[in-house]
Amino acid sequence: MRIRPPRLHKGDTIGIISPSSPPNLESLQRSLSFLKDLGLNVKMGKHVESKHGYLAGTDEDRLSDLHEMLADPEIKGIICAGGGYGAGRYADRIDVQLMAEQPKILWGYSDITYLHTTIGQYANVVTFHGPMLASDVGLDTFQDLSAKMFNQLFEPIELHYSEAISPLTSLGGGVAQGELVGGNLSLLVSALGTKFEIDTRGKLLLIEDVDEEPYQIDSMLNQLRLAGKLNEAAAIVVGDFARAEPKKRKETLSLEEVLQHYLGDLSKPVVTGFKIGHCEPHFAIPLGVEARLDGDSKTLTILPGVE
Repeated sequence: MRIRPPRLHKGDTIGIISPSSPPNLESLQRSLSFLKDLGLNVKMGKHVESKHGYLAGTDEDRLSDLHEMLADPEIKGIICAGGGYGAGRYADRIDVQLMAEQPKILWGYSDITYLHTTIGQYANVVTFHGPMLASDVGLDTFQDLSAKMFNQLFEPIELHYSEAISPLTSLGGGVAQGELVGGNLSLLVSALGTKFEIDTRGKLLLIEDVDEEPYQIDSMLNQLRLAGKLNEAAAIVVGDFARAEPKKRKETLSLEEVLQHYLGDLSKPVVTGFKIGHCEPHFAIPLGVEARLDGDSKTLTILPGVE
């Protein structure tokens, strides 16, 4: 079992970093009142506002911000301003021992999947797949349920997901229990063949993505299949695939047909439709904790992510 970081308390200080692409600074600024309402203080990374092409500063800039927040004993949690691209460029230089020696909350999704996998597998610490500040919290579309998901950082809360939250579809029945891992599908695929390759053996694998057409999702699921990741998993949790409509190809399979083809005959629990990913509401979850997926009742139960 992975180490759960200590819970937050009112008055704690949160570190904010831009580990990937430059965030929208106006949206980031608007999001800070939300953290203040939670009773948290904020420390900005030195390079949060930096720009280096499509990156939020150089690799060294972004890595140094992450390392400073991990090493600072006053920082009780790290929340990412946004995603985009770039975390994988310095993944092999992350000092995972900093997190292992002083576990703390790391919260984000999308490109942050690279950090989730790296820290989860090499520091053995639970991380959180949840909405980010500039990308989500600072927008007018940010919903109450998304906001409430931050409560799990202040006390150990067991999470329960059912069709009371969103319509769900079962592609495989039965019940499976294991460690919940995964994240953004394209990032998981990009790490195959590297030391940051996702370990799905006996685990519940979460996948989600955005702006990928059905044929692209087809290609990525096929790569996971050929790598053995789908067969090795105990169950598949299919999050949100936002804007997956065909754009380039007139002749196409639907997203549902693609998911059925790769996930419908695995003889294990597979449930689609979870509002986890690039969506609102965004149901935030801890990664690296025990979870239970029931493909018959279409429910997902997740143990707490903090101590």
